Amino acid sequence: MSWLLNLYETYESNLDRVGVIEKKYNGQEYTLLPVSHTTQNAHIQVEVTEDGEFHTAFVIDKSDASTLIPCTEKSASRSGVKAYQFPYPLHDKLSSVAGDYAAYGGMIKEDEPFSYYIEELGNWANSPYAHPKVKSIYQYVRKGQLIKDLVENRILYVDDHNRLLDKWDGKGERPLIFSVVAGGQESAFVRFNVYSPSHSKVLTEVWKDTEVYDSYVKYYRELLGSEDICYVTGRMLPSTDRHANKIRNAADKAKLISANDTSGFTFRGRFTTSNEAASISYEVSQKAHNALKWLIHRQGKTIEQRVFLVWGNDALDIPDPTEDTFAIDPTSPLVAVRKSNTNQEFANQFSKALDGYKSDLYTKSNVNILVLDSATTGRMAVLYYRNMDKNLYLDRLKEWHTSCAWLHRYRKDEQGEFVEFYGAPATKDIAFATYGPRTGDKIVKGLMERMLPCIVDKVRIPRDIVTSAFHRASNPVSMEKWEWEKTLSIACALINREEGLQLALDKENDDRNYLFGRLLAVADVLERRALGDETRSSNAIRYMNSFSMHPERTWMTIQKSLQPYQARLGTKATYLTKIIDEIASKFKLEDFNNKPLTGKYLLGFYSQRHELYQRKENNEGAEDASNNEE
Repeated sequence: MSWLLNLYETYESNLDRVGVIEKKYNGQEYTLLPVSHTTQNAHIQVEVTEDGEFHTAFVIDKSDASTLIPCTEKSASRSGVKAYQFPYPLHDKLSSVAGDYAAYGGMIKEDEPFSYYIEELGNWANSPYAHPKVKSIYQYVRKGQLIKDLVENRILYVDDHNRLLDKWDGKGERPLIFSVVAGGQESAFVRFNVYSPSHSKVLTEVWKDTEVYDSYVKYYRELLGSEDICYVTGRMLPSTDRHANKIRNAADKAKLISANDTSGFTFRGRFTTSNEAASISYEVSQKAHNALKWLIHRQGKTIEQRVFLVWGNDALDIPDPTEDTFAIDPTSPLVAVRKSNTNQEFANQFSKALDGYKSDLYTKSNVNILVLDSATTGRMAVLYYRNMDKNLYLDRLKEWHTSCAWLHRYRKDEQGEFVEFYGAPATKDIAFATYGPRTGDKIVKGLMERMLPCIVDKVRIPRDIVTSAFHRASNPVSMEKWEWEKTLSIACALINREEGLQLALDKENDDRNYLFGRLLAVADVLERRALGDETRSSNAIRYMNSFSMHPERTWMTIQKSLQPYQARLGTKATYLTKIIDEIASKFKLEDFNNKPLTGKYLLGFYSQRHELYQRKENNEGAEDASNNEE
């Protein structure tokens, strides 16, 4: 129950955000829902006057369809053919809110849906907590002429027999209503608003009016059932066995808590009723679920319906463990590496970037990490949950970003230009480096979940992930150059988590794997310089896969292929040739064999190539400076 308690406490800490409309990067609106409220996509908006008269109506654009509506326990989880018996108290489907639905060809049921709806709305409108806007809407709806008004205003359309059209017959321009509803016109969801002629403007929309929220919350609180012990808070509160859905989005039917199956082996002989297994109060359930929905919209990451969520109890914005170093701090890490080429300097700079998230040591502050997914349309599960001290979490994050670190060149800045950054890759990029860029979301979300303990709990990276990335990085001819460079740097980061080497070239390292990697890098750079503007791959790159499995034999082949390029470069190849001889002299006789190489050879390859490229850039810069002086 700890995740429910932390969500409940998050809601209590953000009461000032309840009902405040916020927008996502794509313009979609969301809010921290009040208790006893949910969201629904509306299709038709009906404006009524304060005197309860019809004013106007229009079809709602899809970008503005999301509507915050009051709901009861039963209506929030209604489903099936009897769903109409549990109406929403204010806004609902046309078949429920229209008193003249049957007169326009509506299907006759055992009992009329409108009777349930008008009774629910009437109880609220006639209560001591009723809001004037609710009374105005009730006064209009009870007249039972909604469809008549919508037909007259050309919002809905009827056939020659005065029955609602099931679909457009194709004659003339297609009405908007048939573009927004999936079924017939009777399935349209209607929301009401109040227009004030005396002010010559529309008042605050009903679904955005905090006074209307409070009115319904106070009214519905009086209708709650008997009290029971709440397993989350430990207090005696009105309980509920109906919990919220629509957790990930408005169309999501999966529930985290459900016990509607009372037959068979549901309780395995341990309990007779669901509340014996777990009793949760209505208030806690509502607030915890609403906080979860809000956090998912605000900062959750969803991949094929799997949600990755990180938030803090005292401060919502917490660095996401699945993101790379560039996303957390785009500037300082690379500056630190360029200054010293040591992980220590980078660690110090990255630590400063995290200092802003650290809290007062005298106050207890926690971080929550939650992963959700559903196997079926009706059931959702918590796949991973961790609650830990914020400062410990930030320390673990620092350890991950400094130990699984390498130099990467695949990220783009705001201008769309490629930029370098030093640090840990994002878990999603690790998935692409491990399984390829066309990997399905199902594989990606599985790997992201497996990587979380490696980041948060300092667990070793699973061997199959490192091995797969190593083999893909050793096979550059199977992919485009940009993809291979990205795969190579990510593979180096994963391998370096265990090896703990520096990006700067270690000329004193005599490990055979590291030395073979250096040899391959020098051969690649030498041939590349001889090729000039030609874009084809060097022999070192083409033989890389074979080299990783049979280094001694393949090196002989690569060295022979270098001879014409050495001759073409002439004296310009002398420096690189000397490096090859220097590296070869460091081998122990018994180490120069065909034993397959480990991932450390990729580190030697990358560091040696990086050092040669930097040396060339520095030499060219010095030449330019001397030419300018002359």
